[in-house]
Formats: sequence, C-alpha cells, structure tokens
Amino acid sequence: MLSYIVRRLFLMIPTILAISAIVFVIIQLPPGDYFTSVVTELQSRGESVDKAKLEFLKSQYGFDKPLYVQYFHWVGGMLKGDFGYSFEHDQPVTDVVGDRLLLTFIVSFTTIIFTWAIAFPIGVYSAVKQYSVGDYGLTFIGFIGLATPNFLLALILQYFAHIWFDVSIGGLMDPIYVDQPWTWEKSLSVMQHIWIPVLVIGTAGTASMIRRLRANLLDELSKQYVITARAKGLPPLRALLKYPLRSALNPFVADIGNMLPQIVSGAAIVSVVLSLPTTGPMLLSALQSQDMYLAGSFLMFLAALTVIGTLISDLALTFLDPRIRLDKGLQR
Repeated sequence: MLSYIVRRLFLMIPTILAISAIVFVIIQLPPGDYFTSVVTELQSRGESVDKAKLEFLKSQYGFDKPLYVQYFHWVGGMLKGDFGYSFEHDQPVTDVVGDRLLLTFIVSFTTIIFTWAIAFPIGVYSAVKQYSVGDYGLTFIGFIGLATPNFLLALILQYFAHIWFDVSIGGLMDPIYVDQPWTWEKSLSVMQHIWIPVLVIGTAGTASMIRRLRANLLDELSKQYVITARAKGLPPLRALLKYPLRSALNPFVADIGNMLPQIVSGAAIVSVVLSLPTTGPMLLSALQSQDMYLAGSFLMFLAALTVIGTLISDLALTFLDPRIRLDKGLQR
C-alpha cells in the first residue's frame, strides 16, 4: 500500500506539469492579453491610454518575452508558492483567492455530505421497495430534480423568499462580515446562510445519485449469491448490507475524483445568481478579462483536486471492495 501511494505521488508530478502546460496554452489562445482588454475598454469610453505605462507593466511581468519563457516563469513561481499577480484586482493572486477558496471548500464539502446523506437512504429504499408507491413517488421527485437547472431553482427560491418573507437569500454571510476577519460570529453567519446554496447545488447531484444507486443495487440484488443467502435464511438487512450495498457503492467512490472539481466549477452560475463569494464568479471574470495568472491558478486548483480526488477514490475502493488489489488489479 505504501509503495503504491509513493508511486502515485511521483506520477502526480508529470501529470500536473502536463496539465499546467495545457492550461497555459488554453489561456493564451484568445488574441491579446489583459492589457489589450484594458486598452480596448478605455478606448471604447473615449479615455486616453498611457502606452508607456502599459509597456512597462508588460516588461515587468514578462509579457514581452516568448511564451515558453512566460510558462517556465509561471510554473517556477507556483513551485515557490507565488501564483502571480492579478491585474484585474491589483493584488497578488494568493491575497485575492484566500477567503474564496476557504468558502468554496466549505460549500463543496457540505454539498457532498448533503448529497450522500439524502441519496443513500432514498436510493436503497427505492431498490428494496421496487415498484412500490414510495418508489414511484421518489422516482418522480428525482426526475424533477434532474430536469431542473440549478440556477433556475436558485431564482425560484429567491423569488419566493422575497414574496413570502421579504428577505434576500443571496450571499454566504451577513453584509457586515464581508471582508472582515474570521470570528465566531462570522462563522455562525456562514452556517446560517449556507443551507440555501447547498440545497440548490446538491439537488441535481442528489437526484442523479439516487437513480444510479437504485440501478446498481437492483442489479446486485438479482445476482445468485444474494438469492442463495436469502435461501439459507440470512436476515434481509444483513443480506443487503454485507455485499450488495458495498458493491453498488463502487461507482460513487470511484467518482470522488470527478465530484470535487465538478462541484467547484459547476456551481459558477449558481454562485453568480446567489451572489456567493466563491471561486466560480471570480474564475469567469478572470477568463473574460484574460487575467492570466488568476485564471491559471484557478484551473490548476481544479486540476489538483481531480488528481488528488482520484487517488483518494482509488484508495477508498480497496477498503470498500476486497476483490480490488492495488498491485494486482481485480481479483476474481
């Protein structure tokens, strides 16, 4: 196990480097750069442009150098903990994304817990009580959850909160705590506001997981070893939990690597609608303004989540399914 983990950690290095090169190329594909965007915006408003200052900034941050030099400068800085400078916010990237990364992690982690806590019991019930009234009712609700876009649900909740209670449900904290240091009062305010974005973001994921768990568990319950266990008098609950449920959970554990970045990036539109101070809206703004270092840092963060999440899911699968061995593949 230890040798496998060490080998995977070493494999992460070339993987992250390859991803960083792809990210850098993608960011450079649109014509121009951040300074070009600034010049265009100023000229559209009829304002003058200090070209000497722009040329100085380009020279200072290496935008006048070849692309491969810019790339190695960017990667070298990240290895030192320097993720570059955000021109749009006029601050180092680490100062810009600090609280947003923390809030994004809180929302993402809470959403995962909410999704699993709701989906597992409902999915198991729908599989065990197949074609019952409860199964049909939960299936209908699941289809509604799958068909409703998250941003539309956010708009609906905002509308009814304003009409019925005359309150705004946007944001992750009371306005007085924005840009303030973390205190117990600020943490309590976040806990009071977080249930709306978690409910909105987790709805589609919960509905999808219910359907997948139901299908996987039905497939396992129809296999011969379950029928034999029941014929030998094994209690129904034990016959369900001992092997069928564990096998049905394999796809969910394997999806941890995809779930983490999907929640972070997929909630961007919801974050805009609900005015959440997370990484999604800032990533969209950075891509639109071609703020290279800020956008690149976010994309590398998502890539790191994917790589780390994949390792975690592979390790978790070995504990969940005894047939899986890290060094010998799937044992039959």
